[in-house]
Amino acid sequence: MTIRLLAALLLLPASLLHAQPAQRFAILITELMPDPSPPVGLPAQEYIELKNVSQRPVNLLGWKLSDGASTANINVAFILEPDSQVVICSHSAASMLSAFGSCIGVSNFPSLNNDADVITLYSPEGATIHAVAYSDQWYQNSVKINGGWSLEMIDAANPCTAAANWKASTHPGGGTPGKDNSVKGINADDMPPTVVSTYAPDSLTLLVLFNESLDSLQAAIPAYYALDQGMGHPLYAEPQPPLFRNVLLTWGSQLSTSVSMLTVRNITDCSGNPIGAGNTAKAALAQPASPGDLVINELLFNPPGGGVDYIELYNRSNKAIDLKQLYVANRLSTGKFTNIHQLTSNSNLLFPGDYRVLTEDGQWVQQQYIGAMHEALLQMEALPSLPDDQGHLVLMDAQEVVIDELQYNKSWHFALLGSDEGVALERIDYSQSAQNSQNWMSAASTAGFGTPGYRNSQFRADLQAKGMIRLTPTLFSPDHDGRDDFVSIQYQMAEAGFVANITFFDAAGAPVRHLARNATLGMEGTFRWDGLDNERRRLPPGNYIMYAELFNGQGRTKKFRNTVTLIRHL
Repeated sequence: MTIRLLAALLLLPASLLHAQPAQRFAILITELMPDPSPPVGLPAQEYIELKNVSQRPVNLLGWKLSDGASTANINVAFILEPDSQVVICSHSAASMLSAFGSCIGVSNFPSLNNDADVITLYSPEGATIHAVAYSDQWYQNSVKINGGWSLEMIDAANPCTAAANWKASTHPGGGTPGKDNSVKGINADDMPPTVVSTYAPDSLTLLVLFNESLDSLQAAIPAYYALDQGMGHPLYAEPQPPLFRNVLLTWGSQLSTSVSMLTVRNITDCSGNPIGAGNTAKAALAQPASPGDLVINELLFNPPGGGVDYIELYNRSNKAIDLKQLYVANRLSTGKFTNIHQLTSNSNLLFPGDYRVLTEDGQWVQQQYIGAMHEALLQMEALPSLPDDQGHLVLMDAQEVVIDELQYNKSWHFALLGSDEGVALERIDYSQSAQNSQNWMSAASTAGFGTPGYRNSQFRADLQAKGMIRLTPTLFSPDHDGRDDFVSIQYQMAEAGFVANITFFDAAGAPVRHLARNATLGMEGTFRWDGLDNERRRLPPGNYIMYAELFNGQGRTKKFRNTVTLIRHL
């Protein structure tokens, strides 16, 4: 401790050195240097920057930083003034980094993984003040991802948003330790939280996954959650630290293997945005997959240059199946399995009638195939080998029980196709054998040569729910002139008891209007869209895609995708 710092501390009142416990987000992690090599201008040392965004000085004595594997304790009294920063690093790096700003060296400094990690800041009382789950995708720069550049927070008033509020430093030195971030700007969070998915760790509990951090006090109120089929509200709701993106719900009676619907109300994210249309998710106890429950439904094995392969799975059973229990592999001519890859290390349920797309780059798939649904993508570190001419792909469980198997050949593509590059091979009827070459066809050009995450363009069998949806007109002009002012979505069902989700997407694949969420259907009826987005704002002219999903409690489902064109008269 320097004489200057000691003198400053002696002048501080005792009430400041022993102040009230810090509130969540009073101190923020605002800069990280996970990969300092090769250096750009800063020392080749990892560091974490903290910033005081509260209205009062904070003594950092007793505060902790952890990556879950190791924890660093700040063992010196350091007063972090409002709107000021300090760098935390190892003792060996402190002498080098102190030249750039205030710096505290600590023992057991957590190692910052280059690809991804979760770093948590704890107060002396053990409260989670801020946590950052970063990944190398946050750099948003193909050069800087290779090292020497820090990750900087854009807007310290928006600590909840993850990737959208971080990017690589733009400072010529590679970072701004101890100073205002080079990317500093206004980046307000005005997006509501949404429910991403659920899974049941056991028969009494349900873990609900959200897309961003929640207000942990509101998220802990059981009355804000409800499960249908007579389950009602949970007994307990426990937001999960350190990110508070997930909530563990506990009921007093067992959950069902039948598909239920969870509805979440009233909670907000940590920026205060209330949950909106994305407040529901399917839920069920998972069951083991049996042969034929899941099928390999679509395959891209010859992507264009710079692209990636993908494998689409379809759940044709009435079970909710946890993809964590499954693997994809190649099979050699000897019968031996090779290149075995677990689908995911985290529980990920595939519900009846749903699709999941396995790929190494979900962002590329979405950009290449406009209709690709983000929620259907499952990014993997690696896929089995998928040669451009022919290959042997297996979906199996941990006991090597084969769920589905496919020996594909490029000759199965449409014979008059000029090139099969970037063209997916689609299964025509998922109830027929995978190995029947007549059961496969090239994805239609009108569907963009691939339908990852929704019904195949070449699908011919209709063994799902009976019904239809029709859009009229397909060209509309919502200008209130009394002619074609809205699109009518008319439906007819062959049986009762179905529920509908209807969403409109723009040409880039972004959802713009959630028209219906878990709407109970009669035998026939009509919805209509007036060309406005979720905030009741006018949308620009262009093509829009309607995606409708109809399902019932028995797992029967039907999905529709149609295109309409919005025009506006001057």
